[in-house]
Amino acid sequence: MTVEPRIGDVFGEMLRDALAVATGIGPRPLAGGRLPRPVIEIIERDDGLINGAPAAHYLDGPADWQPYDHRAVDRVEGATLDVGVGAGRIALLLQERGVPVTGLDTSAGALAVCRRRGVRELVHGTVDSHAADGRRYDTFLLLGNNVGLLEGRERAPALLAALAALARPGARVIAQGTDPYGTRDPLHTGYHERNRRRGRLGGQLRLRLRYRELGTEWFDYLVCSPDELAELVRGTAWRLTDVDDHDAPYYLATLRLAG
Repeated sequence: MTVEPRIGDVFGEMLRDALAVATGIGPRPLAGGRLPRPVIEIIERDDGLINGAPAAHYLDGPADWQPYDHRAVDRVEGATLDVGVGAGRIALLLQERGVPVTGLDTSAGALAVCRRRGVRELVHGTVDSHAADGRRYDTFLLLGNNVGLLEGRERAPALLAALAALARPGARVIAQGTDPYGTRDPLHTGYHERNRRRGRLGGQLRLRLRYRELGTEWFDYLVCSPDELAELVRGTAWRLTDVDDHDAPYYLATLRLAG
């Protein structure tokens, strides 16, 4: 019998359990005994591919970050919105540096974990809904591969417009992405070709997340090359001013508000 997962706050439940395992505080998933079960994020693609990754990295301190994360936070200036704050790892370091930072996430559970870890300023919602709140920022962070939040050609203009509505003059977006086209794995190259035949960008993923009995709705998440990102930004309020690909295939893209 095939049973579909119950729709729920997958990310929040997963981060709550990951924090409990890491700290020993609170209920922890157990593997048939007293030993905590590793917390694994399951990522299901619409062609049936399933990947799993330990969720503990969302809690990593700066000593365990990738080099591009450090270069990203070193570029931060002024009031900052951490889009997709997750468990708050970036926001916590910025707070320590005295940067006025606000974490934004659609997961109520993730924000609860952030509060427990000490993140002070948090907003529950989307970039679009937050644009109506009257707040303004100098820097927007889309780290942890969150170029993906652009989703594709259809969604990108609206997200970039919402960021512009939240922006002070001269504001910047610092976004981390991954160029997907270096792979020779036929599971991925075939998926890229299938997407292109359907009029989508090659790395435009259709995903849902799973954790224990929970699942998310299906959603688009974009893995794109810097050239594709430049195409998506063209004609918006932003200019792509820099691509740092020192850790290729991972890159940092900097967008600056035009005008």
